[in-house]
Amino acid sequence: MSNRLVDATSPYLRQHRDNPVHWYQWGDEAFEEARRTGRPILLSVGYSACHWCHVMAHESFEDDATAAVMNSLFINVKVDREERPDVDAVYMDAVQALTGRGGWPMTVFLTPDGEPFYGGTYYPRDTFVKLMNAVDDAWTNRRDELQQNVDALVESIGRTALIAPADDIDTPRLISSTVDALRQNFDSTWGGFGGAPKFPSTFALDLLMRIYSVNKDATLLPLVRTSLDAMAAGGMYDHLGGGFSRYSVDQQWLVPHFEKMLYDQALLTRVYLHSWQLTGEQRDEQVVREIIAYIARDLTHSSGGFYSAEDADSLDEHGHSEEGAFYTWTPAEVRRTVSGDAEAVLQYWDITDDGNFEGRSIPNRIRQRADIIRPAHIVTAQQEMLAVRSQRPRPGLDNKVLTEWNAMMLSSLCEVAAAFEDQTYIAMATANARFLVDNLRMPDGSWRRSWQSDATPSARHSALAHDLAHVVDAMTRMYELTSDHEWLTVAIETAQHLIEHHWDTEHGGLFTVGSTAEQLVVRQKDLMDNATPSANSVAAMAFLRLSAITGDESLRQRAHDILRLLARVAPNAPSAFGNALAAGLLLHIGTTEVVIPGTEQTLISVYREQWRPHAVLAWGAPTDSPLWSGREPGAAYVCRDYVCLLPASTPDDMRQRLFTTESGE
Repeated sequence: MSNRLVDATSPYLRQHRDNPVHWYQWGDEAFEEARRTGRPILLSVGYSACHWCHVMAHESFEDDATAAVMNSLFINVKVDREERPDVDAVYMDAVQALTGRGGWPMTVFLTPDGEPFYGGTYYPRDTFVKLMNAVDDAWTNRRDELQQNVDALVESIGRTALIAPADDIDTPRLISSTVDALRQNFDSTWGGFGGAPKFPSTFALDLLMRIYSVNKDATLLPLVRTSLDAMAAGGMYDHLGGGFSRYSVDQQWLVPHFEKMLYDQALLTRVYLHSWQLTGEQRDEQVVREIIAYIARDLTHSSGGFYSAEDADSLDEHGHSEEGAFYTWTPAEVRRTVSGDAEAVLQYWDITDDGNFEGRSIPNRIRQRADIIRPAHIVTAQQEMLAVRSQRPRPGLDNKVLTEWNAMMLSSLCEVAAAFEDQTYIAMATANARFLVDNLRMPDGSWRRSWQSDATPSARHSALAHDLAHVVDAMTRMYELTSDHEWLTVAIETAQHLIEHHWDTEHGGLFTVGSTAEQLVVRQKDLMDNATPSANSVAAMAFLRLSAITGDESLRQRAHDILRLLARVAPNAPSAFGNALAAGLLLHIGTTEVVIPGTEQTLISVYREQWRPHAVLAWGAPTDSPLWSGREPGAAYVCRDYVCLLPASTPDDMRQRLFTTESGE
């Protein structure tokens, strides 16, 4: 018999619909039942690609005896952290305050009013049952002690709303301290920062390239080059199908945690693209094109939306669910698959009898990590192996479409389409933008966070600041890519909606949850750049770029206010604010505005032939921005903070104007 998760939007929640646990979705029904019965809430938070979430589900939530304890003592609520990162963030802060660590699955005990009083992450079944009984005993017999925990935790998790902005923003000092910290933590052998487990650190790498674009400090580039080459050579990269896994469990990027997330593809796409634009290295271009090919092949809805993730686990040849089963090989499997010299293929991808992961081999190029451009016979083998692999049981697909992650990927795709001047990528970006506007934007101009084809309604959950900030950025870049005013209008209207419903009039910055949406036990702000950029850092960058295109000075002021707020906390951990510092750098040095009336592709191509991280482009038909005042077709106008050089009518003239403006001469 199915429980209340049967009609959920989230594929992750629907995975639990046949559990014997009497699950509720997050919402009024669960809290009303908790108040009616006087029982606390057991909140379980996870996501579909989470290996240990599946382990705890199998051990505990599918077990009748464990479920009976849960059902008798608690009101049980299941949350997909990707659909409700606002809920996840509030209670993850509580778990970290209690235990000093966090992760998923997250298990939190709440009062009927949603206040946390105890929590942790994964618990083995026997430990979990003992914990539930202990919590019940404390709830029944020591409620006053628990209330002390509640008061302390609620104060702790609400602290971001109380942070006052700094008086000024010392961007050069913040950047200097960040670079010093990155140099100190850099792994000069294997790239990346710190030890295992290793995450891509995309914001750090992108910030280093942005700094290099300004000061030409060549000592910064080896940090980027070593990291990008090592990641693309390791097993974290899918050498057959493209795309990256979420992180590596070892120092050398060999063994990944095999889930593949859309947001990682978005962030790594732009880092490899920017490296290609700076250095012209063909291997960077190959990675970019293969990531996008992976998304187009495996993560795209027929109408253009991008799916969220693929699981780490899949069925092996014996029908057992195993992590990495889809991606690993034995020499015998390769010999049965390839038509050419199998021994050369085995050697190329380090596939051995001993293996490098549980008796099987993850294809990699670690021993030749700068050499990933494949010769013809390896390309043939790659295609043959990919075709055979596609017949294996696939990892589970999380086919919900998230506004935040889609807009993040759309921004990257716009950059790729412009840099490569590739009509296929332009069409892919346009289809995604159209999907978002048609399916996740409501008639009143508000947005939803999540869409899933099997749900009714398909679009659910009020958009968060994360979603709206990325939409502003993506739609601004869609306008730069296509010159279509529709996208610019969506960017402007979404920015206005974001400010109207999320702005903190006391301290500045954006609250995660809008003023008219469901209010949680505290109202938080997302300030730090973690696996994804913070809502506030994305908004600061998006507002600066949109302000430069539209001439709306109020947007620039909002960005300045956000960066003042972030400047209050960034000195304590500057490397955790890489995307914020990128926005701060743009504010500090100013924006180059380029206007090209009409559709003359020659001058547009000149603009796009280099990475211009501190520039915006307006072209095509004029808008009502003051940037367009007095502009005539047949020329390009290059300006810095609306102070313009003489019009350029030839490619060489335009290159000279751009060089003069961007170099500050």
